[in-house]
Amino acid sequence: MSGIRVLVAGASIAGPALAHWLRRWGAEVTVVERAPELRPGGQAVDARGVTKEVIRRMGLDAAVRAARTETAGAHTVDVDGNVLETFRAADDGGDGYIAEIEILRGDLSQVLYDETRDGVEYIFGDRIAELTQDADGVDVVFAGGDQRRFDLVIGADGLHSALRAMVFGPRERFVRHLGLVLAFYSVPNEFGLDRWLLDYQESGRSAGLRPIQDATRAMAMFSFPSGDFDVDYRDVAAQKRLLRERMAGMGWLTPGILAHLDDTPDFYLDQVAQVVMDRWSSGRVGLLGDAAFSSSPMSGQGTGLALVGAYLLAGELAAAEWDPEAGFAGYERRMRSFVEANQEIGRLHARSLAVPAPEAEPSPDFAGEWFTELIERALNGVELPDYAGVPDSGAPAGPPITLSAKP
Repeated sequence: MSGIRVLVAGASIAGPALAHWLRRWGAEVTVVERAPELRPGGQAVDARGVTKEVIRRMGLDAAVRAARTETAGAHTVDVDGNVLETFRAADDGGDGYIAEIEILRGDLSQVLYDETRDGVEYIFGDRIAELTQDADGVDVVFAGGDQRRFDLVIGADGLHSALRAMVFGPRERFVRHLGLVLAFYSVPNEFGLDRWLLDYQESGRSAGLRPIQDATRAMAMFSFPSGDFDVDYRDVAAQKRLLRERMAGMGWLTPGILAHLDDTPDFYLDQVAQVVMDRWSSGRVGLLGDAAFSSSPMSGQGTGLALVGAYLLAGELAAAEWDPEAGFAGYERRMRSFVEANQEIGRLHARSLAVPAPEAEPSPDFAGEWFTELIERALNGVELPDYAGVPDSGAPAGPPITLSAKP
């Protein structure tokens, strides 16, 4: 055991994934989550390209696949439900529009929590209230009153990261709104939905239904354009009012889906945004996942960035014998290009959904070779070193790195 004490803020996907690797390298890990329990539901998230290798190295391939939505593909439909276009989960080797590995955010969070809960300290219903760091460690005061000292603190607390604001500055400096708002919530499956996602678009807005493991229910999805976004992400009543207003008059199954808005157990609405930062660390404090480099749901790779980032952050810190300057530098060096490719995908996708203004630039030619190369960088454009000592990693890429813990 290294004896290194690490505090991770956030227990969605990036936080528990990081806890998995930190624990494997011998760190003592605490995860603090402001919610009273794991949040269920949410949008479907995907594992594509190199992310599938990270899941395999975690030893979680079977568990993740068992929790998949098992979506066969997607149909875009017209107002009467007639199929306009079809995408299959097997397209592009399972890395296409509908990924081979697709899982609800809450279900993946549960898989990661179940795998780490016995070796990691989880604190729910609390948060970091104050933080002071020096050359040797970080003193943390929790909102519940507890005071503790850690060697490293990592913020994996999402787009609205409180730790990022506390250490790096206000969110306005880093969050870039892409002009869209997304909403997700589960509804009774009274629409005859089987294993196919249905997507309907009208005047820059979209409504959809996707299957989940519980066949008696479905996941509703909405998106609408919004030049700004000033609704508090914690004010659910205001968010529901906004969704009703923006989806008013929309055809297809929209009225029936909206009829379940008040009785859903897992409503989520937020802006489509990216986080752009020059650095993801400051002293002994680092950031991971959406807190550091949100690529937005439009990239389809937010979960991939979180899982790959967790692998590299823990591995680089351990390889640097827990020296924060060297470990964080290695993590940023390996991740930066991968992040930038996925953020570019997110921006292009959001732009393609916008209703073009009369004098707007023409849409890019997505059939060009440049786009194929960008997709490849976004899926596989990162090296996964075989950090020596990871059981059964079998990693073909990168030289082995021998780790040694400080005495």
